[in-house]
Amino acid sequence: MPIYEYRCENGHLFEVMQKITDDPVTQCEVCGAPVQRVFHPVAVHFKGSGFYNTDYGTAKRRRENQDSASSGADKSDSKASEKKSDTTTSSSSSSSSSSDKSS
Repeated sequence: MPIYEYRCENGHLFEVMQKITDDPVTQCEVCGAPVQRVFHPVAVHFKGSGFYNTDYGTAKRRRENQDSASSGADKSDSKASEKKSDTTTSSSSSSSSSSDKSS
């Protein structure tokens, strides 16, 4: 049998174990004021294929994030080294062209 929670107008909360087919409680057990049934949201977890894998933390996803972060760092390092080599090449070519001019 389910347990239902009720709240009266005066703020009293109480639970009643009753069948689904039973009529709902209409009066507070403490003060006799009218009551309303309290509903709580149900926790739903969508797991399995077809749902976003970012919804739940997993060891596999953590590893993938670490791998992508490290590969991202490698890419930025290689870009930085490319820029350094470009500036080195351009400075060496400019120095060689200035030496050509002096001859």
